[in-house]
Amino acid sequence: QVQLVESGGGLVQAGGSLRLSCAASGRTFDFATVGWFRQAPGKEREFVAAITWSGGSTYYADSVKGRFTISRDNAKNTWYLQMNSLEPEDTAAYYCAARLTGIYGSLWYASSYRYWGRGTQVTVSS
Repeated sequence: QVQLVESGGGLVQAGGSLRLSCAASGRTFDFATVGWFRQAPGKEREFVAAITWSGGSTYYADSVKGRFTISRDNAKNTWYLQMNSLEPEDTAAYYCAARLTGIYGSLWYASSYRYWGRGTQVTVSS
């Protein structure tokens, strides 16, 4: 079975950087898109970034565009979220996710992703 394991969360000061990693094990050949979502207390889970597994096309939420970069290493079944210029508003639990081939709805919808990690906390102090 597929498992996703996140790492790299922590406490940083505003303006600092963090690099999140998501390592997938098991059957990954049906992955079409992988990405990151986040959820702050009292808020809905929101889309952060996504990348297509084969082509490497990237997609970002407006709130992080220009500050965050998503990438993937197919040989390692791993994808990353490089977060720069972090702001207190970025504080949230971050979840990596994978969407299967054959799904053509919006990449912004969390419900369209099949596999999820357990989450890693990112806290940005002011």
